[in-house]
Amino acid sequence: QVQLVESGGGLVQAGGSLRLSCAASGRDFSINYMAWYRQAPGKQRELVAAIGRLGNTNYADSAKGRFTISRDNAQNTVDLQMNSLKPEDTGVYYCNAGLLVGLRLDDYWGQGTQVTVSS
Repeated sequence: QVQLVESGGGLVQAGGSLRLSCAASGRDFSINYMAWYRQAPGKQRELVAAIGRLGNTNYADSAKGRFTISRDNAQNTVDLQMNSLKPEDTGVYYCNAGLLVGLRLDDYWGQGTQVTVSS
């Protein structure tokens, strides 16, 4: 089995920073893509940032210039550095990964970590 475990969420004042981490554990797989999604109260889950196998990145417009996604292929981890946080960044952040198992790409989700930004 494969497991994604997130960490780093918490409560922070507007303008502060948090660093989220996600670690994939298991065997006989390689990571194709990793991404961070968030779901704010009463809203749909949305993509915040994604990173591909070769390090190519995509960001939501709201995250550009403030958030940075990075990955360590050897450690099977992905981080999201969040700076200049705003109250609208509040939500549950989920790690998402596409894992190559044999010849099949499987999609995995973590359990989520809460990020709360106060005014």
